[in-house]
Amino acid sequence: MRTSIRTAGVLAALLVTGAAGCAGGRTAQDSPPSPVDLTGKVRLVSYTDCAEMTEGLRRAAARNVTPWGFGDAMLFAAREDAGGAKQAAPQPFSTTNTHEAGVDEPDLVKTDGDRVITVTGGVLRVADARTRRVTGTLRLVARDQWWAEADLLVDGDRALVLFQGGGIIPFGAMAKTRVGPDGPRYVLVDLSGEPRVLGAMTVHGQHVDARQSGSTVRLVVRSQPDVTFPTPKEGASEGEMLAANRRAVLATPADAWLPSYAIESGDGAGGAGRTERVGCDQVSHPDSFTGTSMLTVHTIDLAAAAPFGSASPIAVAADGDTVYGTAGSLYVTSNPRWWTARPVDVVPVPETSGPETSGPAPTPTAPPERTEVHRFDVSGPGAPRYVTSGTVPGRLLNQYSLSEYDGHLRVATTSGAEVFGRASEAPSESGVYVLDAGTLTPTGSVTGLGRGERIYSVRFTGGLGYVVTFRQTDPLYALDLRDPAAPKVTGELKITGFSAYLHPAGEGRLIGIGQEASGAGRALGTQISLFDVTDPAAPAVLSRFHRKDSGSEAEWDPHAFLYWPATGLAVLPLQSWAGGEVTESAALALRVGDREITRLGVVAHPKPAAKKGFAPDSQGIRRSLVIGGDLWTLSGAGLKVSDAATLADRAWIPFA
Repeated sequence: MRTSIRTAGVLAALLVTGAAGCAGGRTAQDSPPSPVDLTGKVRLVSYTDCAEMTEGLRRAAARNVTPWGFGDAMLFAAREDAGGAKQAAPQPFSTTNTHEAGVDEPDLVKTDGDRVITVTGGVLRVADARTRRVTGTLRLVARDQWWAEADLLVDGDRALVLFQGGGIIPFGAMAKTRVGPDGPRYVLVDLSGEPRVLGAMTVHGQHVDARQSGSTVRLVVRSQPDVTFPTPKEGASEGEMLAANRRAVLATPADAWLPSYAIESGDGAGGAGRTERVGCDQVSHPDSFTGTSMLTVHTIDLAAAAPFGSASPIAVAADGDTVYGTAGSLYVTSNPRWWTARPVDVVPVPETSGPETSGPAPTPTAPPERTEVHRFDVSGPGAPRYVTSGTVPGRLLNQYSLSEYDGHLRVATTSGAEVFGRASEAPSESGVYVLDAGTLTPTGSVTGLGRGERIYSVRFTGGLGYVVTFRQTDPLYALDLRDPAAPKVTGELKITGFSAYLHPAGEGRLIGIGQEASGAGRALGTQISLFDVTDPAAPAVLSRFHRKDSGSEAEWDPHAFLYWPATGLAVLPLQSWAGGEVTESAALALRVGDREITRLGVVAHPKPAAKKGFAPDSQGIRRSLVIGGDLWTLSGAGLKVSDAATLADRAWIPFA
């Protein structure tokens, strides 16, 4: 599951509708922010052998097990290169909207200017950009699993399809049984002719995210140890249940912690294959860890003869929920756990391995609110190399809260914000922390942003940064980060509503996508803003477009946003509603000029027939892209080609 952007945006939309209280923007009259302790350091250490690994993980997990087991640690909600074509395309084309140039991210559609490759409803399709027709189709999952979410990464004539959920049944599998571990499934497809499956890998755990540089893909997976806990005896106290669970953990073999993965060859429908585990010598651990989760990074070279065997996976005894990648670095961060009545990481265990007490469990306290950051070197081929780790206070919103620049990592977080099940004891505030990228030790910070609010969007551009916080009004803070030791706020703009995503739009311009809001902080509908940030001391809003009672997927998933600088075309999915029902689902096209935003029009697709089952019908138009003078839009029903200048219909390509 990709939690880093999509879920965070949904939470933002939910929370803002009920926001109340006083705005807490930081002003020049506020007292200077108090210093923040950034001396905490996380150090990763490799295990010498399986015996050492097993003992260390057993004892850590025993300290953190509860009477109910490990529980499921809930995670906080939360392209310049779309794969090389065989030859340069004769017409310009857009690529996936990604965080960093040259680092591709998984998405529903990819193009090389000649082909449009999509995956919807468990079916991969290839459409020819010139003839505007589907030239290849490949069903990847059983028909009754048409709802399975999947994304794509492409390099030349090879595509990697990422099914994020577990329990996916390959199309054609015998007896409708799953193949390999019950977890995310990655299918390699040959696109040189009629699409065909070359192989697949299914892993134990949960998909976190993936990044691609050149032909190399890094998959990040999170897993929990496979511990069999005893069935509680009738009338057993919590202390007795806890003691029994600790005994089970301390008797669990090493394989329970080592993540497994199954590699299949051939058509990927359960053919010849093998099941492997991450080796003990490939596992590292921080100085302090819970033993209740493992983070694994798999490396796949799409250009290799055997992509799934191109490098051994590496693992870290840590949590991970947000991935940020550059050409040379892969960062995986772990947000603080959600507060629950019985957090899994605060239950003490006796120092000896003798019989545990069966008395009542101690009263839990809230876990510390800090984010761990792990950096891996991915500048070379093969498996990544662990570099270092560090921590910052608070929690991230998504990957855009991270940015590596000029040898430093900038991290924007919010501390003290209310989250589900956890009341804030002090007013929330946000900050930006600058760390040395080589050591992840702190070099500087600026805090005290948006007191009483939380971060809704972040964008770093070179030595500057922009942070939006919100509760009732939207302060957009402009930051000067060019001196890593002394980052500072240079300007602030307060307007109603908020921007959930910020997109650079040329020199001195930012596009904000979010919601207009009432004076009480209640969302009123999608709002697209054009900001002038030419003067860092005086950011200003130049133009705003508002559509009441509406929302856009681009608010929480930037992949849904298209900006074509050559013409100023901006396109985003838009759903409008009235009386609790969706009245329109289309793609909104805007023209973004130097000083104003104008409405170009909308593109709509035919509504598909309703499908049976529990899954919802088509979500409408999800993505858009430009090839030459054509605007392509994608929905579960098909692809539509429109004139990019006038939006006039040119072709409709239905998905059978």
